Amino acid sequence: MSELTTIARPYAKAAFDFAIEKSAVEKWAEMLSFVSAVIENETVKTLLNSVSSAQKLADTVISICGEQLDQYGQNFIRLMAENKRLSAIPAVFNEFKHYVEDHQAIAEVNVVSAQPLNVAQIEKITAAMEKRLARKVKLNCNVDSSLIAGVVIRTEDFVIDGSSRGQLTRLANELQL
Repeated sequence: MSELTTIARPYAKAAFDFAIEKSAVEKWAEMLSFVSAVIENETVKTLLNSVSSAQKLADTVISICGEQLDQYGQNFIRLMAENKRLSAIPAVFNEFKHYVEDHQAIAEVNVVSAQPLNVAQIEKITAAMEKRLARKVKLNCNVDSSLIAGVVIRTEDFVIDGSSRGQLTRLANELQL
């Protein structure tokens, strides 16, 4: 099963990234769910094992799915057929669901500033971090006057140090070299 997951992961990631770009995550989840059900059908499984032409396999699956697939979904099926990976679509769907769950999670972002942030600054930091992390963000704001000026933004293993204290520390390190 882990080999199938390894095969499915890049396809799921590509489908997810495309769905995010087109703001169509729900549509892609529906398409992959439907195609997954089609591929898991015993008759279709038999067909997948008996037909050797990638084009014919893709056309058959696309015709079975009918209106459930848009043009991008059809292209995805053709790509999977060309790479002889149609049987991996259920695993692709499962991986896709994991990406969606991760995306919908809220990232906790800690912001430490030298002075209290105003509403416009908070909105600007929130928008920038949502874009950077590709997920919703919850800001936890604190004040630390020892920063002198600026902010330090932290989330998990990601740090942006835009404080004057941080800049002075980096300068001191450079001068010691």
